[in-house]
Amino acid sequence: MKKGISIWSFDASLSLEQCFKAAKKAGFDGVEVALAESGEINLNSSAADMEKIKASAKANGIALYSLATGLYWQYSLTSNSEETREKAQSVLHKQIELASWLGCESILVIPGTVNADFIDGCEIVEYDVAYERAFDAIRKEMKFAEEKKIELGLENVWNKFLLSPLEMRDFIDKFSSDYVGAYFDVGNVVFSGYPAHWIKILNKRIKKVHLKDYRRAAGGLHGFVDLLSGDVDYPGVIKAFQDIDYDGWLTAEMLPPYTYYPDQILVNTSLSMDRIINMR
Repeated sequence: MKKGISIWSFDASLSLEQCFKAAKKAGFDGVEVALAESGEINLNSSAADMEKIKASAKANGIALYSLATGLYWQYSLTSNSEETREKAQSVLHKQIELASWLGCESILVIPGTVNADFIDGCEIVEYDVAYERAFDAIRKEMKFAEEKKIELGLENVWNKFLLSPLEMRDFIDKFSSDYVGAYFDVGNVVFSGYPAHWIKILNKRIKKVHLKDYRRAAGGLHGFVDLLSGDVDYPGVIKAFQDIDYDGWLTAEMLPPYTYYPDQILVNTSLSMDRIINMR
């Protein structure tokens, strides 16, 4: 398994090049970068812009394998607003394009939202309506993703949608494409389920993996804690990955960085990932 770190785990004041250097120093093999409305990777970025970032990563010994984005919380593919859905569709298309320019394998996609109660004022979308809208949105970009050879990794996240591994499995299978799969987040499952169950059921559909840890008793967003500090059964998780022969990227997504020593999260996370990867 390959060891990666989310760009969201770094001090926000750092440039991408500074993040690449810090990631390498901490012992990571790659960085999952992210698309935003502003910054070094944005909705107006060009192929030339991405070539510079790609070269910077290579010069620092860092692989770029996945492109995430937080824009789907603002522009949902399942929104009740047609204008918002169209904006989300354009974000998805641009994300695929940018990922291909960066040399990534995958993108992280939130396929839709029924509701996210941790976001103030988040709209509520009827579940069956969200399902159809999400399916149509992914299908529209599937051929483009196949052409660019970019995997669409649909994430299990707190969006009150695709709530079970059986449902996510069946949703993915409807596309009949090797380029539509799951971006499985270990920590996001723990609030209501068991990661090993999801891994077994999603199986080869898993394209990429996020590592987090979570304490059920805490509840809510403040239940997310450092790796190996929560209720994730990591020995069971690693065994489940071994059972399906998953040997791809594991990306630690640690939010937010430590307030006073933002670089310490990289050191702690790297050591914890070494322990996790070597579990038997």
